[in-house]
Amino acid sequence: MHPELEALLALQEKDQAVTATDESLAALAPELQALDEAQAVAERALAGAQAAIQAAIDRRDELEGKIANYRTMQEQRRQRLEWVRGAKEASTLMAELDLARSVLAKEEAEFMRSGDAVTEAERKAAEAEKALQEVRAQQAPLREALAGRRDAIAAQREQAVAERERAATRVGAGLLSRYERIRRGKAPLALYPLHGDACGHCFTAVPTQRRALIQRGASIEGCEACGVLLYARE
Repeated sequence: MHPELEALLALQEKDQAVTATDESLAALAPELQALDEAQAVAERALAGAQAAIQAAIDRRDELEGKIANYRTMQEQRRQRLEWVRGAKEASTLMAELDLARSVLAKEEAEFMRSGDAVTEAERKAAEAEKALQEVRAQQAPLREALAGRRDAIAAQREQAVAERERAATRVGAGLLSRYERIRRGKAPLALYPLHGDACGHCFTAVPTQRRALIQRGASIEGCEACGVLLYARE
């Protein structure tokens, strides 16, 4: 075996351990996302219910203002009627009073309904608030457990990274640079064992002379096709 091969394989093993913790952390993301989405649905429902309260209040206030204006106008018509002398003008004012009285009655009925709408909107908002609190209460232990798993994996990753750094110091600078460059490529690993007379990654045939060097441990050769480093299993 080549003198640096053992150190290089140990480094690759440590890198795989770091990768495994990264994958474990990534696997937690869908669980957290599902919890966040469920809570977001409840939060949007509450926000919509609260917006409905404000819309109902605005409508009630609008009707209240219109009714106040109608009443003012009615009072002005009554005062004018007291000073009218002509029968035609009096008849016109009376017709206006009757029509306005009818409109005012409709607006007052609508105002009463708007009060009911505010009450109903407040009831729905209270229900939405309760639903949100229930979602949060149900999720609390799940989130706590998820956080505990995440912290445990993060601690494992920190340890794995430290071990990886120690392993890297045992590899020569030139070979380490070559190893790191290959890891940034498309191959999952930087080192692969020979597979018969071929590369263990892409299965391209390795020339006999180079294969002999690899098998004797005389050098660490790279695959001419995919670039990974090759070694012979003992």
